[in-house]
Amino acid sequence: MNPINVVLASGKEVLPMNEALMDAGIVILIVFAVLFIIFCLISISGAIFAAIDKSAKEKVAAAPAPATPVAQDTQVQAAEEEEFSSGTLKLKGCDEKTAAMIMAIVSDNTGIPLSELVFKSITLVEEKN
Repeated sequence: MNPINVVLASGKEVLPMNEALMDAGIVILIVFAVLFIIFCLISISGAIFAAIDKSAKEKVAAAPAPATPVAQDTQVQAAEEEEFSSGTLKLKGCDEKTAAMIMAIVSDNTGIPLSELVFKSITLVEEKN
């Protein structure tokens, strides 16, 4: 049985359906093969970079730190640098313990960390009967 040849109006011959499907299948296989090769190369290079990074971290961890005596002055300076202050707080008719409790309650109820809140003043309001 002879395959049917289709000729376009421009005079070009079109491939038969079985040959066209076979060509398309081969192209799809080639594309997936190239993608698989790229995947393998990326995986291998990732493993190599991870091993290099791990060995570099081990070398840094193995190197002894220089021994320097820590004076009390540097410890005090470090403690002072860690303190955080966002200004001044004016207490009017309220002691520090009560003010600290109020600030903690406000922080807890609003869900905002205490370090992000700024209090300008806390005033005690007297109850009038």
